[in-house]
Amino acid sequence: QVQLVESGGGLVQAGNSLRLSCAASGRTFSSYAMAWFRQAPGKEREFVAGITWSRGNTYYADSVKGRLAISRDKAKNTVNLQMNSLKPEDTAVYYCAARIGFPATTENDYDYWGQGTQVTVSS
Repeated sequence: QVQLVESGGGLVQAGNSLRLSCAASGRTFSSYAMAWFRQAPGKEREFVAGITWSRGNTYYADSVKGRLAISRDKAKNTVNLQMNSLKPEDTAVYYCAARIGFPATTENDYDYWGQGTQVTVSS
C-alpha cells in the first residue's frame, strides 16, 4: 500500500520561501512519477510540478516556473517542493501524488494521494 505524507506547510509572508516534503512508502518507486498539485479555495485542483523517480526529469506548470523546484531524495524516499518568491496567489492546500510512468498534469491520472498540507501566503 502506497502512503504519501506531506509536511512543511505554514503561514509565510509574500516574497519568502517554504519547503514542502512528501514522505513516500509502501513500494519501490523506480517506475513511478511523483507530482505536487494544489487546490485554492473555490478552485479546481491544479498541477504544479512533477518528477520521474528514476531519472529525476522535471516538469512545471507555467505559473510556477522559475520560482518552484521539485526534487526527490532516493535515500530518504522523499519528494520535495522548494517554493521561493511566494505570492498570495500561491495560497492553497498542496498535495503529493504518485502514478506509474511519466508525470501527468491531470489529477485523475494519479493513483495515490497524500492528505495535503496548507500553505498560506500573506501580503
